[in-house]
Amino acid sequence: MNVFYEEEGTFKVGAVLADNTTSLQVEAPHGKRAKIKAASVLLRFNAPSLSEFMDLAQKTAEDLDPNFLWECCESEAEFASDALAADYFGHAATPEEAAAVLIRLHSAPMYFYKKGRGRYKAAPPKALEAALASQEKKRRQAEQQARYMQLLGEFILPEEFESSLSSLLYRPDKNTIEWKALEAACSASKLSVSRLLEKCGAIPSTHDYHLNRFLLEHFPEGTGFDAFSEGELSDPADLPIADVTAFSIDDVTTTEIDDAFSVTPLTLGSFRIGIHIAIPTLGIPPDSLLDTVAAQRLSTVYLPGSKITMLPERVIQHYTLCEKRLRPALSMYLDVADDFTVFATHSCVEQVRIAANLRHDTLEEHFNESTLARGNIDHPFGQELLTLWNFACKAEALRGKTNDSNNDRIDYCFSVVDDHISISQRRRGSPIDKVVSELMIYVNAEWGKQLADNGVAGIYRSQGGGKVRISTSPAPHQGLGVSQYAWISSPMRRYVDFINQRQLVALLRGETPPYTRESENLHMFMRNFEAAYEVYGDFQRNMERYWCLRWLLQENVTTTGAQVLKENLVKLDCLPLVARVASLPEMPPETNIEVEISNIDLLELTFNVKFLCKVQA
Repeated sequence: MNVFYEEEGTFKVGAVLADNTTSLQVEAPHGKRAKIKAASVLLRFNAPSLSEFMDLAQKTAEDLDPNFLWECCESEAEFASDALAADYFGHAATPEEAAAVLIRLHSAPMYFYKKGRGRYKAAPPKALEAALASQEKKRRQAEQQARYMQLLGEFILPEEFESSLSSLLYRPDKNTIEWKALEAACSASKLSVSRLLEKCGAIPSTHDYHLNRFLLEHFPEGTGFDAFSEGELSDPADLPIADVTAFSIDDVTTTEIDDAFSVTPLTLGSFRIGIHIAIPTLGIPPDSLLDTVAAQRLSTVYLPGSKITMLPERVIQHYTLCEKRLRPALSMYLDVADDFTVFATHSCVEQVRIAANLRHDTLEEHFNESTLARGNIDHPFGQELLTLWNFACKAEALRGKTNDSNNDRIDYCFSVVDDHISISQRRRGSPIDKVVSELMIYVNAEWGKQLADNGVAGIYRSQGGGKVRISTSPAPHQGLGVSQYAWISSPMRRYVDFINQRQLVALLRGETPPYTRESENLHMFMRNFEAAYEVYGDFQRNMERYWCLRWLLQENVTTTGAQVLKENLVKLDCLPLVARVASLPEMPPETNIEVEISNIDLLELTFNVKFLCKVQA
């Protein structure tokens, strides 16, 4: 005696060795023995042999049309498989035929719902129609996915991918057939998604690839601004006009000119230094449309050759301290004795006429260490610059930072013109840098003190133990050597400065400041700014790394000098670019070496550096 039975959703046959009523001991065609439940048995038969039985049943099942079987059934009634087999074949079904019908019913779950051992029910017409449509859809999708994979394997971009490239590169929906095909093609080619799409011509610009990733995440609605009417900027018309001649000092690419300076002689060798800061808070009230935009962006984003401003260009042009213009400003005046110590300060909101915008590239030839050593700066503002220089040296000494190693650091300037990159160096402690930085440190520390002394909330930066913190409580900034420090001098570029300026202006004008120290908005802006500023900084460094690699390719640099920083970490000469050198022997920091550059990858922003030799001093 043989049995045809179901086990874990699979049909099997076996020869009965022992029948224990509720269970059977059977032997499979290949000789394996097993114990099965009697309830699992669907058919009992004597002939033909087990292997012939299954072959015949499978072959017969393949000839059965499930759609015809479904049409033979009543849609609402359960039925036994052997009854359907008898109806189909027109006679009492043989064991092989009965088994074939069972196999076919079991393999067509869209047509037949299983209701028990050997019992089924035909699917309702609407349910079958929906299931068949879904099956057809999956079939077409499988064909389409196979076509995508073939094209991608030949490094041809399917036309259907063009509209979804951004999501495939940056935010893929892993349930789409496009992504599944792309993932399979990447696995087969052993390439990353970005590399495969680049080979398919989908990434024509590696620069835009990195830029668009950032924009999609942080500027999903674009970098433009809604149109603002002139009426939204409401500057007071009764501001006094300062009797000073002011000038700014900035890089040639700066359009958001936040600060300017003036020097006015007083009696007995003393003089008055004016520090004048652009004041956009006058025309942008809290919770206005412009304020909302600034609060969302929180800072200008800088990258070589471009920037994404915090405020619309028209607003910037309205408040920037442009030369030969009368501009509203928040001014701090320092009355300075002939030994360059400050004996009085005064702050006010006023209008200032900006006489000139001095630029680093043209100013540096007149204002540098050599001209200072001669004591004669041949420039229309030479005397003013000399006075500011002497004051800056005094201020630096009072902070205890005269011999600060940061003064010897190199800053790098990137210039991109028609996709050609130029990278120049400037020593951070140059006279121009020292004058501007010292005056900014002084005004930010002094205005921060003024807010704290008058109990007006502000956002402060402090440093202790090497870690910089941002909070609403004033605290010493050890790195700068000041008792408190509040960013206020760049209100067109940083929203923290904008908030602090708004608080300070309210104090100076005798108005109630918009924010208290407990204000939820103040703390929210502070947290949001800190997070955004870190993200923007990382993006800027990432894009600077990109342009450094572009420069190496542009200049065809294959070998270059480098300096050991620590262990196997080195910095390349003339570039703000560091790398690990696996082949570097043990050498002390600041050792000069020569390295070989290869395998520059502008997509992954990686490159290989190989140690060549030590450079003799």
